Amino acid sequence: MHVIKSLMIAFSVYSKIPVMQFAWNEKDLKYMFCFFPWVGAVTGGCVYLWNRLCNIYAVGEICRIAVTMVILLFLTGGIHVDGFMDTMDAFHSYQPRERKLEILKDAHIGAFAVIMLAAYGLVYGGAFSEITDIVLLRIVCCGFFLSRCLCGISVVSFPLAKKDGMLYLFVNSAQKNIVRITLYLQSGICIGWMISLSFYAGILVAAAALFAFAFYSYQSKKALGGITGDTSGYFVLLCEVCMVTVAAFSNHFL
Repeated sequence: MHVIKSLMIAFSVYSKIPVMQFAWNEKDLKYMFCFFPWVGAVTGGCVYLWNRLCNIYAVGEICRIAVTMVILLFLTGGIHVDGFMDTMDAFHSYQPRERKLEILKDAHIGAFAVIMLAAYGLVYGGAFSEITDIVLLRIVCCGFFLSRCLCGISVVSFPLAKKDGMLYLFVNSAQKNIVRITLYLQSGICIGWMISLSFYAGILVAAAALFAFAFYSYQSKKALGGITGDTSGYFVLLCEVCMVTVAAFSNHFL
């Protein structure tokens, strides 16, 4: 029963996908991060379906990209975008570590959050417009699963910057070894599937995700001394834009 509840909580916390609601406690959080990638699987499936329909019915390019990005925003409820914006304000403040952590808590939106989100949207939308090959589309859609696998691994492996908050509760309640092994296994299967779809493109896109993971580890530890719930959302977006950008380049050079 705890496993089923962990699944429901993962979708309830990290998406707007309707699931059964119930009162939960710390025991129900043991395996939540094991199911976090499946939010990405549903997201990737919806993006893939929409883009296939666009291909079948000759939907215009601007409409295809706009609706794709709306799907990403609506399915997640903007939770990762919120973390991205808060993190951008903190990282670009160039303040001491303690001040950066305070900025992460601030509910107000700063200029850098808006600027960086606009830049992100332009880069992501532009790169995704180059994903016209069906195989590359499948690889990119697998990336929504992989980004959340790596995010989950970071949560149970990297030091936390704060000793309070929702992420701290989730991490303390998790069966870390089981979660870590499960996420490594799911990551390996996902990367293997991406490579089976296209050897070179799969390797490059997976490498982009791993590069984003390594960069995130270095950046968060240097700037904040660890990760937070906001930086986790930032990583999901960072990882996904790296993967779709590399996929876009591979569409022309492979």
